[in-house]
Amino acid sequence: MHGLIQMWFHWVEQWGYLGVFLLMAMESSILPVPSEIVIPPAAYWAAQGRMDAVGVVVAGTAGSIFGSLVMYFVSLALGRPFVYKYGKYFFLNQQKIEMSERFIKNSATVGIFFSRLIPVVRHLCSIPAGFARMDLKKFLASTTLGAALWCSVLAWFGKSVIGNEPTLLTDPARLATVLKAKFLYFGIAMFLMLGAYLAMKIMTSRKAAAGNTQPAEPPAA
Repeated sequence: MHGLIQMWFHWVEQWGYLGVFLLMAMESSILPVPSEIVIPPAAYWAAQGRMDAVGVVVAGTAGSIFGSLVMYFVSLALGRPFVYKYGKYFFLNQQKIEMSERFIKNSATVGIFFSRLIPVVRHLCSIPAGFARMDLKKFLASTTLGAALWCSVLAWFGKSVIGNEPTLLTDPARLATVLKAKFLYFGIAMFLMLGAYLAMKIMTSRKAAAGNTQPAEPPAA
């Protein structure tokens, strides 16, 4: 894995926007590419004039959308049996997929948006969306918004963190570790926001169900 991280890091360094696009497409599929070694260094190099910061975010977002759509259509076409059987070769298992499926089912379109910001689920959310035949327009809209926000957050952290410690660029694996620690509080905030949304949704559903079960008033005499 250390060797792969080094290789992916150099893709960004040497290929620029194309490297960002390809790696974020892989990151949004079932391949274990850490986005922390893709957008942050690209954003830092953009600050140094080698690339454009907006271009980095756009390339990352476009790659995320492409990878997500590939997984959506693969899941839609092949279904659960295929993914359950061969997912183990791509670091997937039935438990992870079912966890993501429950997450998407309970939170619907908003869940796709938040899933782009949450570790583990971020890589898998397109699979249950394909299983459930989620409306493509809603899937695409929520994926685009979530991916754009995630890439923007990565770019901001990358520019500030690497700017304060440029030596991190000499050790991509350490860079990924440092940035994951920085993203901890952001991840906690996203979990809390999602939890509040789900709690409100459950309360609303229960109130609606209670209203529907109340006996109708007898007709006036």
